[in-house]
Amino acid sequence: MVAAERIVLLAGLVHLVAAARDVITDDSHFHGQSPPVYPSPDMVGGNEWEAAFQKAKALVGQMTLEEKVNLTAGVAAGSTCSGTIPAIERLNFPGMCLSDAGNGLRNADFVSGFPSGIHVGASWSKDLAFRRGNAMGGEFRKKGVNVLLGPVVGPAWRTVRGGRNWEGISVDPWLAGVLVSQTVSGIQGQGVITSTKHYIGNEQENNRNPEGNVSAVSSNIDDKTMHEVYLWPFQDAVRAGSGNIMCSYQRVNNSYGCANSKTLNGLLKTELGFQGFVVSDWGAQHAGIATAKAGLDVAMPGAGDFWGDRLAEAVKNGSLPESRVTDMATRVIASWYQLNQDRDFPKPGIGMPSNVLDPHEAVDGRNPAAAPVLLDGAIEGHVLVKNAKNTLPLKSPRMLSLFGYSAKTPDYFNPSSNLLFSQNWITGMEALNSNYVSGNGLATFGANGTMFGGCGSGAITPALAVSPFEALKMRASQDGTALFNDFLSHKPSVEPSSDACIVFGNAWACEGYDRPAVRDDYTDSLIKSVADQCGKTIVVFHNAGPRLVDGFADHPNVTAIVFAHLPGQESGPALVSLLYGDASPSGKLPYTVAKNESDYGKLLDPAQPEGEFVNFPQADFDEGVYLDYRYFDEKGIEPRYEFGFGLSYTTFAYSRMSISHVEGANTYPWPGGPIASGGQTDLWDAIAAVSVNVQNTGSVAAAEVAQLYVGIPGAPPKQLRGFEKPFLQPNQSEAVTFHLTRRDLSVWSVERQKWHLQHGTYKLYVGSSSRRLPLYGTMDL
Repeated sequence: MVAAERIVLLAGLVHLVAAARDVITDDSHFHGQSPPVYPSPDMVGGNEWEAAFQKAKALVGQMTLEEKVNLTAGVAAGSTCSGTIPAIERLNFPGMCLSDAGNGLRNADFVSGFPSGIHVGASWSKDLAFRRGNAMGGEFRKKGVNVLLGPVVGPAWRTVRGGRNWEGISVDPWLAGVLVSQTVSGIQGQGVITSTKHYIGNEQENNRNPEGNVSAVSSNIDDKTMHEVYLWPFQDAVRAGSGNIMCSYQRVNNSYGCANSKTLNGLLKTELGFQGFVVSDWGAQHAGIATAKAGLDVAMPGAGDFWGDRLAEAVKNGSLPESRVTDMATRVIASWYQLNQDRDFPKPGIGMPSNVLDPHEAVDGRNPAAAPVLLDGAIEGHVLVKNAKNTLPLKSPRMLSLFGYSAKTPDYFNPSSNLLFSQNWITGMEALNSNYVSGNGLATFGANGTMFGGCGSGAITPALAVSPFEALKMRASQDGTALFNDFLSHKPSVEPSSDACIVFGNAWACEGYDRPAVRDDYTDSLIKSVADQCGKTIVVFHNAGPRLVDGFADHPNVTAIVFAHLPGQESGPALVSLLYGDASPSGKLPYTVAKNESDYGKLLDPAQPEGEFVNFPQADFDEGVYLDYRYFDEKGIEPRYEFGFGLSYTTFAYSRMSISHVEGANTYPWPGGPIASGGQTDLWDAIAAVSVNVQNTGSVAAAEVAQLYVGIPGAPPKQLRGFEKPFLQPNQSEAVTFHLTRRDLSVWSVERQKWHLQHGTYKLYVGSSSRRLPLYGTMDL
């Protein structure tokens, strides 16, 4: 598209897609332009949604227009619920409480702080993702929260410095899709609705909202990339039954995410057969009737200037069919019925007082049975990437020396006032943001302390959290180990008799900001200063995204490096169990760690307003599907630590790869099944299976993440399409099997608007990471 044409589009004029075209021959009109898709499809029920749909139709059929309209926007409420859908008392509908977030209940007392999304991704554990979701769902339910505002699969980590990547699971859509499916199933197993977010293309914080005469950034995504990358994990969440989808702040192909008829009506409600309701991110509605027609069902935090009485007026004057408002209300009520919230669900917001500092009758949301989930989850998301000189595990050291600002409990942490903790976290980190860029202000982090999670609406506010320093003190007390610590000095002196030194750092991130850097000179200098004086220096990073380590990784005395990510409240005990070998590391990187910033190319930084589009910022996703390891493979760039990499305290061997076709599987190029939640049903038909033998060849019991990558004809050389995580005793072997579905082996056809299962030769690789793949085979379809 030439510049003049683009400016006309950006000025808000309508670009018409030729209605006569039955076949799309290319996807150029998707990239930067959002074709209109109307009308918004009515909910149809069917399959697992049929009973809830029929109940909802009956209840909504008794409502007046005004009552239906009232369900389409939030109202002010006397609680710390993030949003509230009002009650209809005459019909015994109690209303609904919606609350943050995908890592645990925020702004409430007596709740837990779960590992963040990045930590779940680093665990590569389906079981853990389900158990974590189930435990979170239980806490939200006890607190009277109907809708949990999570999990997150958008951002999809396109922008390496993205400020909210940590809330999501992984840069890989297949890994994110599998684990979000388990998370949705776990949460909704407790009768709590998931609000899978942020739909879609929400890949940077910079210019995410309009400000002054500058519009929100537009994520310009072609149709093929949309399906193969960004829509993929949302499809898995819809198939798992997610009752709600939250639309995002930014524009998608120059149409706001909550007013985009292509993404909401076309992709979500038609192609994926989504039967739940769409809620706006808070303040993401920028139009009135247009958003209703485009597929938005509920505006949060309230009706504002767009809906409410004006929506009723639009129906009465014929601007909006009442059937659209009826469908909006039906989708809300159906989701309520679908999760059985009409039966024995606590009063909405009962455990969410207006202010946790005021006297109130507290509802303890925690369940002691969830304690293993919090600890196991924290353990499994740590990734060991270097371990030389037999540094780890520690064996009753006589003296340990501890350094760095991410070791101790934050000074502002107050477990009896965790709402205050959350707010101070945000303001404290915001104040440091400008200093972080230059590295001049990082000493201040010594007063703030360790990172249990990131900040913003995804922050956690646990009733109790244990820092690494606190946990190390307890272990040292048991073993008689002397501890030396200096958490403030930039160039500390090291006690010469130290058996090992541990340097703690963090790589912070927060909603509203993109990360200022992927390394900082202050921390690198601190690490090298300690390593110059200590023969075994262990580096532990609490990182909210990729953190470069080439400034110190090759120092001969930096003998161990751990990416500790964001472990939640059990951060300290989890780290100690790994440092001392009570558990063997089993995490793997859900992203690639480069050697240099330049290795990430244009994907490192968020798009900026510039040139002729200074008032209409554009983020052109012209890299297509080549993100992270796909990009590094395509460009021939050697990473420092590749996607899927992580060390253990033992060793594993792979052997006996076998590939088999599923007998009777339909390998016709195009799916032909009916549409249910998640899309055409035969996309999940098994086509083939790959089996390998994994053996623990070392002396320590541990889990290994075996990974399957597939080279699809005409696609990137390899893409993740399977993983399993067996726990093996020394010398134990286990056969693991990866099942490949039609969707796993297909590419998106823009021309046919379907998934295409090509005939040809498929390459199959199995191993321990995206670049350590000892087993190879081929399969012809």
